[in-house]
Amino acid sequence: MNVLVLNCGSATLKFQVIRTDADRIADDSDERVAKGLVDRIGGEALLNFQVPGKPPKRSSSPIRDHRAAVDCVLRWLVSEEAETGLRSLADIEGVGHRVAHGGERFTRSSLITPDVIRGIEDMIDLAPLHNPHALRGIAAAREVLGRDIPMAAVFDTSFHHTLPEQAYLYAIPYSLYRRYRVRRYGFHGTSYRYMAYRHRKLTGTTREQTNLICLHLGNGASMCAIKAGNSVDTSMGFTPLEGLVMGSRSGDIDPAVMDFIAAKEGLSIHDVDMLLNKQSGLLGISGLTNDMRELEAEESEHQDRRARLAIEIFCYRARKYIGSYLAAMNGADAIVFAGGIGENSPTVRARILDGLQWMGITVNEDRNESMVRGREGVISTDDSRVTAWVIPTDEELLIARDTMRLVHGIELPI
Repeated sequence: MNVLVLNCGSATLKFQVIRTDADRIADDSDERVAKGLVDRIGGEALLNFQVPGKPPKRSSSPIRDHRAAVDCVLRWLVSEEAETGLRSLADIEGVGHRVAHGGERFTRSSLITPDVIRGIEDMIDLAPLHNPHALRGIAAAREVLGRDIPMAAVFDTSFHHTLPEQAYLYAIPYSLYRRYRVRRYGFHGTSYRYMAYRHRKLTGTTREQTNLICLHLGNGASMCAIKAGNSVDTSMGFTPLEGLVMGSRSGDIDPAVMDFIAAKEGLSIHDVDMLLNKQSGLLGISGLTNDMRELEAEESEHQDRRARLAIEIFCYRARKYIGSYLAAMNGADAIVFAGGIGENSPTVRARILDGLQWMGITVNEDRNESMVRGREGVISTDDSRVTAWVIPTDEELLIARDTMRLVHGIELPI
């Protein structure tokens, strides 16, 4: 089955086409047919399309909205120039959409129906910066491919529906939870599902034996405590702002800071919220960039003090969360790194794990340095009591697999 996977942002459309079925899932032989990005939708958009094993095709084109972006992608996919092997739009047999927020209602991926669309709309209050984009992608795919094309919604929050009350409730009046569902939801759930699944495959363990602390470290960064295969705590909360230091997000902060900054700077609460989401984190501390690669270069080549400080705060916050999750879980068997930073920065991984020798983790420097660009494996020494892994995440693959299962009536894995 050829599944088109769509991830819509405010002015972006990321896509992959993945060929999958039950047999391919069993032996991990799913096939990547194509992938790409349409950036700067609404003007002269930048197109970056690629078929595995071939040079990427980069161009620009006026793209007015997400419908036009989807149409552009599909026309390329079935063109002779693309050489994808797709001959017509009928070869696209399903569409999987990444949806940020499913609230308490969507605890699993779902086939998209009018009722599911209404449910996603109901969550806009909880994810005003994300769910509207997913809805635009759903509408665009339906317009271009027709109303009969089966589509699935895969929610970032659904993996965390197993959080216990003591982990997801805030210590605010309980009536606010009852009335408005103010609670911790967590995000990056599809990534954590994949990391836990892949760790089981690599180690030959069962779901019940899966006790991990997973770090999804990128421009958006979070952590998840997984016990007996279930998410029992995670660092992001009501919104993706809570938790770790991120590229431009502050992470954990005293809520009183918002009122203090608003009064001092003459800002609205909305302005302060944007400051904490868009101007803080690595960018805010360094004053230079939100890109960890650039910060590492500034630190090593120019000994920039604030670049070093940004990296140290990033790593320190992650290390503190590891300690707290070890306490909450009564220990773990492994620590797993993923995401752009987690997969590609040996320096960050080593700094986060430095000081955790007391819990039985010692980093093997050669293994750690070699673990970049899509490689997976152990980066700790053979005698480490808790192993440390790098497992590149693959959210698109899980979205494609869930879509295939839902379309064919195959039970979804937990």
